[in-house]
Amino acid sequence: MNIEFAWPWLFAALPLPLLALLLPRVPRVAPATLRFPFYAALRDNLQTHSSQPSRLRLALAITAWLLLVLAAARPQLIGESVHLPISGRSLMLAVDISGSMQNEDMQIRGRQLNRLTAVKAVASDFIEQRKGDRLGLILFGDEAYLQTPLTFDRATVRTLLEEAQVGLAGKQTAIGDAIGLAIKHLRKEPASNRMLILLTDGTNTAGNVDPLKAADLAAREGVRIYTIGIGSGEMQVQTPFGLRRMATGDLDEASLRVIAEKTDGRYFRARDTAQLAQIYDLLDRIEPLSEDQQSWRPVNELYFWPLGTALLLSVLIALATAYRGRITTALSTEAPHA
Repeated sequence: MNIEFAWPWLFAALPLPLLALLLPRVPRVAPATLRFPFYAALRDNLQTHSSQPSRLRLALAITAWLLLVLAAARPQLIGESVHLPISGRSLMLAVDISGSMQNEDMQIRGRQLNRLTAVKAVASDFIEQRKGDRLGLILFGDEAYLQTPLTFDRATVRTLLEEAQVGLAGKQTAIGDAIGLAIKHLRKEPASNRMLILLTDGTNTAGNVDPLKAADLAAREGVRIYTIGIGSGEMQVQTPFGLRRMATGDLDEASLRVIAEKTDGRYFRARDTAQLAQIYDLLDRIEPLSEDQQSWRPVNELYFWPLGTALLLSVLIALATAYRGRITTALSTEAPHA
């Protein structure tokens, strides 16, 4: 580790206080005084008491100025290099949060859960394993919304996914808009590493963009789309006549399959969380990691230490000046009794 200065050119300000010596002196007007005996003795006494504090204040003032300039130059403690493996993948995750995602036809450890909760449980592990990938999150319902742009901050992506709620973006499903928004944010990334994982449990019922036309645009932009159909297709419902199975949702598998084929991706069907986890494992094998690394060095700012010390010295100078002023006033007003 070593110390560096972000703005070293500010050290040129060090001699600025010397300019005060070049300024013309303003003549002092002697105030009205009271003449009394033994004035010379009092003056010598005052000078004897004030010479040492004056030198001390001057030293404190010079030190405070040096510390202020040092703080302005922004000293920084530069740590050792940290290497971060990078896969080179730019991966956008688009999650359906329309009304049908509240259907409870998914299971985790024997518990019946709604589809969005199941997606969160499995996708959180998938996000955690994406070390080195740039991740982004899109939530869509009636419209598509970008929750996080592409970032290495997996914790933020995972947190925002956990906070998503069914119906937050509307009850319908805008698959085409979600694809279009993903293309917009992926097109600036390297062409060979653009990837979209689209999770939905329905068919396109909203939005301004047709999903198949959006897939054509994705193919031209080099964005591979992996579509995942969520939901078992049926759920158990308690009725007065016992448990009955009923169909849930109207998943448009044909369109999802075509979207994947147009973009050189693949379509997967996830009827339970185990299948969803297997799909994520398969995606790791389809999209191999590279061996690239990104290096960075942690930087800790240190400017507040000299700045705080300079402020403390300024307070001491002010207190010393006030104390000297009181002594001077007392000595100058004292007179011997005749």
